[in-house]
Order: sequence, then structure tokens, then C-alpha cells
Amino acid sequence: METTVRNFKGHLNKLNAYNHAMGVLSFDSVTAMPRGGSEHLGNTYAVLSQQIYELTVSPAFKDMILEILDHKDQVDYVTRREAEELYEQMQRTDKIPMEEYVAYQLEVNEASNVWHTAKETNDFALFAPHLQKLVDYSRRFAAYWDSTKPAYDVLLDTYEKGITMGELDQFFSMLRQELLPLVKEIAQRGQAIDDSPLHKRFPIEKQRKLSKRLMEVMTIDPNHCSIAETEHPFTDGFSREDVRITTHYYESEFASSMYSVIHEGGHALYELNIGDDIKYSPLGTGSSMGIHESQSRFFENIIGRSESFLSYILPDIQRLGPRALKAVSPRDFYRMVNKSQPSLIRTEADELTYCFHIMVRYELEKRLIAGELSVEDLPREWNRLYKEYLGVDVPNDTMGVLQDSHWSGGAFGYFPSYALGSAYGAQMLHTMEQDIPVWELVGRGELCPIVAWLRERIYRFGCLLTPKELLQNACQAPFDPQYYVRYLTSKYREVYGL
Repeated sequence: METTVRNFKGHLNKLNAYNHAMGVLSFDSVTAMPRGGSEHLGNTYAVLSQQIYELTVSPAFKDMILEILDHKDQVDYVTRREAEELYEQMQRTDKIPMEEYVAYQLEVNEASNVWHTAKETNDFALFAPHLQKLVDYSRRFAAYWDSTKPAYDVLLDTYEKGITMGELDQFFSMLRQELLPLVKEIAQRGQAIDDSPLHKRFPIEKQRKLSKRLMEVMTIDPNHCSIAETEHPFTDGFSREDVRITTHYYESEFASSMYSVIHEGGHALYELNIGDDIKYSPLGTGSSMGIHESQSRFFENIIGRSESFLSYILPDIQRLGPRALKAVSPRDFYRMVNKSQPSLIRTEADELTYCFHIMVRYELEKRLIAGELSVEDLPREWNRLYKEYLGVDVPNDTMGVLQDSHWSGGAFGYFPSYALGSAYGAQMLHTMEQDIPVWELVGRGELCPIVAWLRERIYRFGCLLTPKELLQNACQAPFDPQYYVRYLTSKYREVYGL
């Protein structure tokens, strides 16, 4: 067994190196690579993808995993969990023909490149053929993995283990029933909020300084986490020692980048605080996308849009920002950044209406994957649902169906994670408030105890525990979305004087 485990760890190290290389190339492709480099990158992706595929489904590697699984009592817990996770991944990869796996990687690279152009030029027809290919791939892959289940349930499980359309239908139905009346009440009776100071010119160079200050307050170590710029902000965690976040700056919308940095910083904190025993392991990342999003949205909204945090950070913003912000009080600033009104862009949506943006995507994805909605009809249905759920008219596809990068990466089933994560975070807050003086700490800019609480209950476990086990460990109770509803209802009724 000692020899088997040693060989197993060596194989893991090689597989990690190839995935690391692919990840760095992917990060570079959307932050620094010139647009014309796409073809060369595609060739490199093809070579690396084939190597990763062969390493993942290697018969020798499979034998090692099976031997470990047959003798679980002879290995440590981390090695056992690595074998279990990798066996599940191997089964999925092994069911996809290698030529199709490599072709899919090439198509994702091409689709991402075309999506950027389509979004810039408001040309959905340019992107549509690539989107169709990715939908087709997703359906086929789901059938390879488990033909006994609806394809979309299979895809959902790759992002949030165990979640189903049935559970999500109930979750979103409850949010519509509980929160839509509040959205309408705010529109009819809420006290007006003037947020014009947020839209004054804030030089990008000064916004970059604000980003560094935000990362400092969040306790993000710049020796292990860098920040770059891209069209659609994201985070890549290559290991606990190398995490990279991105943002996008707009001169007259500084809050956009501010909250992008805090959101991606929440992801980064998760990756930076993985336990020592799994920091180079395939288990050394977030348990699920829902749990990961619980951290990004916890810091972006629950902490970052709180009155305590904003009172603390406002002097830094006033020092760097436009004159119009100099005379703004902490209370007024708090109400400005929490202004709620239906909008077009998901990433710019306020905390209350955000879940409705996710509902639109969830409904469309279900129907796309089930074959009940064609790619050609997607823009029309997108616009119809935005009118139905949010009451807004979509002026063009750039601000509509082309706004997100997820589908260009084949990430069908990812979007519900954002709403689940928001709800997870609210439940974590409820428990955290019973253990530490959250708002006193935030008001002093002392986030270390908050990060330590999350490290102990969430971060350090990586993928050692399932999402349900992690939530139980953090909150000593199963998932209950009522915490999220109560949190939003209490906050927004107070903000709007209802």
C-alpha cells in the first residue's frame, strides 16, 4: 500500500502540473493575450487537454485508485477522499471519447473568443452557432454520465452535488413569493434614494488604489493573490499560494469595480485558507460552486454593503474619489449602495433583485438543455422573462443574453449557485453573530476574526466535506432559505423606511 500511495501521489502531482499550466494559460487568455493569439492557444490547449485526458483515465492510475478504495482502512482520510473524488471524476472523463473531449476544449476556447466579439458588437447571430455546439456537447456529456436522470439534473450536480431541479424549483418559487411583494412595495412606497454621487468621474488609477486598499482590509495577502483586469471579472485559484482575481473599471461607475473586487476577494479568501493537509491536493479548492459563491457574496453584500463596513471604508473612498462624495454621510452612502431597483445587468444588480436575474437564467437553461427552447429563440425569451420578472425592457443583446461569459465556457448549471450561495451566506451570518461581535469588528475594519471563523468551519476543509456537510458544520443545522428571506426583508425595509 505504501508503494501504491506513493505512486498515486506522484501521478496526482503530474496531473496537477498540467492543470496548473492550462489554468495559467486560460487566465492569460482573458487578461493579457492579444486577440490574435487565439489560434495558437487553441493548439496548445489541444495538446495539454489530450495529456490531461490520458493522465486522468490512465489504466495504471485507475488501478491505484481502486486499490486504495479497496483498502480504505490502510490509508489516511485525505488519501481516501482524494481517491473517492478522483474516481468519480475519472468515471465522468472516461465516458467521454478522447477525440470528443479534446474537440470540446477547442470549442470552448473558440466560443469564448467569439463571445467577446459578439458582446462588443451586439451580434448574437455570430455567437449562436458556438452556443448551439456547447449545448449539444452538454446534453451528450450528461447522457454519458447518467442517462437515467434528466440532463440538467446531471449538469447541476457537477456544480452543486446533490441539488436537483425539484429542489431549485421550490427554492426559487419561495423567493418569488416572499420577495417580489417587497420589490413592488419599495417601488410604490419606499423613501427615494439619490445615488448620483456614485456616478461621478472616479479616475481609474485611483480606483486601482482603492482596490488595493479593499484587498488589504479583507486580509488578502498580496504575496499570494494578484489582481488583473478583464471584461468579465472572475477568480482563479491555482493553489493556496497562487490565487488571482480580476476586475473591470468604469470611470463613472466606481462601485462596479469596488464590489467586483470584494466579491472576487471573497472567492480568494476561500482558496487562500485551504488546510495545510490538502493545499496541493485536488481536494484543495471549494466544496461546490454554491459554497464558493456563499463566500464571495457574503463579503460583497453582507459585509461589503453593511453600514458598519461602509462607515469604515468611506474615508478612503472620499480621499481617492470625486468631490461629490466628500460631503456624503456614512448613512447616505449606505443607502446609496443599497439602492434597489429592477435593472438589466446581473453583475450590477442590487442585493434584493439579484435572485430574479438568476431565475431568468435558470428557467432558460432548463429549457435549452431539455430541448424545449432553441438557441435562436433565446434572446426573445430572455427579453420576455426580464419583462415578466423585473419589469424592464432589454434594449439590445449586449445588455441582455450576451452579458455573461458562463455559457461561452459551457457552464450550464452554474448560475443557480449564485442564488444558493447568497442564501447559504445569510444562514452563516445568523450563526456567526452568536459566536463573535460581527458588526463591532467590521466597524473597526477588523475582519481577521470573521475570516478565522470561516476558515475553521468552511475554508480549511476544501472538498473533504460535501456542501450539506459543510453547512451543517458551520451552522449546526441543515440549509434553510428562510434565513435569507428574513435577512433581505429586514435590511431593505429598514433602508427604505417601510
